[in-house]
Amino acid sequence: MNTSTAKSTNMILFWGCFIALVTTAFGFITRVFLIDTWSEAFDLNPAQAGRLTGIGIWPFFVSIVFFSLFIDRIGYKIAMIFAFIGHVSWGILGYLAYQQLQVGHIDVAYDLLYWGSLIFALGNGTVESFINPVVATMFNKNKTKWLNILHAGWPGGLVLAGIIVIGLGNVEWWIKIVITVIPAFLYFIILIKQKFPKNERVAAGVSYKEMLQEFGIGGAILVAFLLVLQLNDFFKPESDDYLMRYGFIAIGVLIVTVFGWYVKTIGRPILLFLCFIIMPLAITELGTDSWIQSIMQSVANKQGFDAGWVLIYTSAIMLVLRLFAGKILYKISPLTLLAISSVLAIFGLYTLSIATGWFIFLAATLYGLGKTFFWPTTLGVVAEQTPKGGALTLNAVSGIGMLTVGMLGAPIIGVFQSNSQINELQVSQELAQIAPPTLVNNGIMNLPLENKTIYSIINYEEVDAAKLNQAIDGASNKKLLNGLIEKLKANGTQKALSTIIIFPVIMLICFLFLIFYFQSKGGYKPIELSENAEN
Repeated sequence: MNTSTAKSTNMILFWGCFIALVTTAFGFITRVFLIDTWSEAFDLNPAQAGRLTGIGIWPFFVSIVFFSLFIDRIGYKIAMIFAFIGHVSWGILGYLAYQQLQVGHIDVAYDLLYWGSLIFALGNGTVESFINPVVATMFNKNKTKWLNILHAGWPGGLVLAGIIVIGLGNVEWWIKIVITVIPAFLYFIILIKQKFPKNERVAAGVSYKEMLQEFGIGGAILVAFLLVLQLNDFFKPESDDYLMRYGFIAIGVLIVTVFGWYVKTIGRPILLFLCFIIMPLAITELGTDSWIQSIMQSVANKQGFDAGWVLIYTSAIMLVLRLFAGKILYKISPLTLLAISSVLAIFGLYTLSIATGWFIFLAATLYGLGKTFFWPTTLGVVAEQTPKGGALTLNAVSGIGMLTVGMLGAPIIGVFQSNSQINELQVSQELAQIAPPTLVNNGIMNLPLENKTIYSIINYEEVDAAKLNQAIDGASNKKLLNGLIEKLKANGTQKALSTIIIFPVIMLICFLFLIFYFQSKGGYKPIELSENAEN
């Protein structure tokens, strides 16, 4: 195959991978826009809604890691077909869930939506299991640049699908789910005829065991810990069901033991550090994005527009900047770019937490600039510093990030909102002055609260809405009370964004550490395995 033909084939593969990522974004933003609709239909509180959001995210980890372990042997095309089946299944199950809801079968509808979300997430993980190593292999001289361009497909999909969903207005929500199937068929048609390249690791003669050793025992411990937490949440054993609880722990220990026995190494320290960084990074970007439409709804309503435009706007910023990432990375190193991005995200989240009116778009600009390069540039660093890890290290980091945001990030941000709402209600002197005496204690609101828990390790409180409504039911100023309570809860929801700042602060510290580390080694330089791919 001559050079021009190879380049043409590479670009067809690239754009097929790009559209596959667009498909995952279609499903993500559709779910973001529908979470309030589902919360009302199924009577979900913020933390429960966060868990429904999470089930559409965390299974990504299962499929991306599973396929990463075997993808060099079964082939990228098999993974692509599996992803396509997952995306089409989501459209079918979403439609069936809507139909069951219409005839009053609420539990059946919820189960279909829940399991459809899980299958959708498995499909998304499978997409990234093949697109990341394919692009990193085809463009192994400039991985960070091309991974940024590839991941412009994510915000591109958010923008396109967001505009479509808002344009559809109040149509039945199953229609908004089914639009995900359209780009799925498109990438399937493009990629089913293509010949995928041999992975860079395989071409360089790096053994399967050497790939696993890059990840090491340290990576296995992290994965096992997160997996045990998720198994406990998914199967929900009773507090006295020690057999199931300890059984899950035994599974985690077994994974670490067997993996450790085989690889006999802790793993590459920089990879383990990047595995840690991806956790707050994923919560900052995807966790916030999954909630932003709901959080900003009150502010947007006052200005007369859909809060989804905030996510579309920040995604448009990401799309443009990622497409031109090469010019930016030519001037500054990936780690410096990530540190600057962390600072912008900190200021962006804080200003979003206090912005009013049209100023939310000014705040969103900072946030959009901040989150743009987080995910693809971090993956670029992983690909450049651990090429022996092949598909496994590249995709495991991505998988850990998605597992974290789906399992912890979305629910934790829901908890932040509950806590912030309670604080706003308790400190409001205006509310205390007009509330019934039974709800006031020494000038402070004495709210009826419920104790909740997530994964048996995250404890929080939320307002018992039924008891609160009962307490104010007979008040002569009930309408005024309800209006003020809703206003204060909306303020608390928005202010919860300021709590999320802790995550980009952690990232900033980590990236500064890596910058100083590489400076002590003579500067940041990619590690190359072969010379057989183009720029």
